[in-house]
Amino acid sequence: MQKHKETGWWSVRRRFGRTATVLGLLTSVACTSAQAPASIAGAGSGPGKPDEVAVATWNMCGVRQWSCERTGSPKDKFQQLRDLIGDSGVRVLLLQEVCSDDLSSSALRLGPEWQSVFEPYANVDAAGTRTAVKCTGQGRGDAGFALLAASRLTDAEVIPTEQPKVGLHRGILCARVPAQGVRVCNAHISLRESDGEHPEWDFRDDQLSSLFAAAATDDRTVVGGDFNAAPPVGDRNRSAWIWPSEAYTTFRECEQKGTSRTGRPTQDGTKIDYLFTALPRTGCDVVDTEASDHRPLVIRVSRPAEASPTPDVSTSR
Repeated sequence: MQKHKETGWWSVRRRFGRTATVLGLLTSVACTSAQAPASIAGAGSGPGKPDEVAVATWNMCGVRQWSCERTGSPKDKFQQLRDLIGDSGVRVLLLQEVCSDDLSSSALRLGPEWQSVFEPYANVDAAGTRTAVKCTGQGRGDAGFALLAASRLTDAEVIPTEQPKVGLHRGILCARVPAQGVRVCNAHISLRESDGEHPEWDFRDDQLSSLFAAAATDDRTVVGGDFNAAPPVGDRNRSAWIWPSEAYTTFRECEQKGTSRTGRPTQDGTKIDYLFTALPRTGCDVVDTEASDHRPLVIRVSRPAEASPTPDVSTSR
C-alpha cells in the first residue's frame, strides 16, 4: 500500500502497477458516408485561422439517470455541438457522458466528413462481471466517452489505467487526426471514493499520470476531458497531490497564464474540465450552455506544419 499525505489527513490506496484494467473494445459509431445526409449549413465553417486547430472538451450530461434529467434533450445537446462547430470553429471534440446512438446520429447529421470513436462505460461487481451502462429516458444506446472530428480518426486506442475494483470504469481514449496534424486524448477520470469495496482508494493520481505519459509519446498531442478534480492550488485543496509534475510545466493548460493554476469554472463554480498541450496555444474559451451541467472548454493551438489546412474528407467511415 501507498500512503499519500494530504492536509490534515491520510489517504490510503492500493496500487496495481501495470496490471491496469483495460476497458472494452473500441467502438466506431459513425455510419458509412453513403448513408449520411449533406452537411448541415455552417457545420465546421466557423471562425478560425488556417494555421489554427480548435479542440473542445465537453461533458454532455447525456446519461439522464446521472442527475442529468434537467439538462436538455438530445436535440438540445446536438444544437450545442453544432454551435461549437459553427460559432467556435471546433474541428475535434472530446466528449464525456454521451449516448452511443445519439453520437452516431449527430455525426450523420453534421455531414459525411464527421467521424467518431466511442468507448462505453462499465459497472464492475464484486465477482468481476462487467455490465454496460445503458442510457435511459430520451438518451439512446450505451453510455460512454468519445472522440468526434471533422475528418478521419486513426490509431484509436484505449490507454490502460487503474480502475476501481468494484464500481464504474471510465477511462482514456486517444486517436490521431491526420488532417489537423494533431493527436488527441480524451480522459474521464474517476471520482474520489469511487471503489465500492475500498472507498479510501483514490485512482485519480495514477489515471492522470497515465494520461500525461500517453501525451508525452507525441508532442502534437492535446489531452483533456473531465478530470473530476479542482486545479492544484489553494490551501483547502486536499487533492493537489494527484497532479503529475508534467501538468502545467511540460504541458500547458488552456487557461494557464504564466505560473497560474486557476481557471474559469466549468461546473458548479469549480473548474474540473481541462485541455493541456505542448503545442503553442493561440486562444481559450469557456462556452456557456444550458444543455449540460458542464460548460464546454475550447482551446486553439497552432497547426503543426505538416498538417493539411483543409478537412480530410474520407469516403469510408
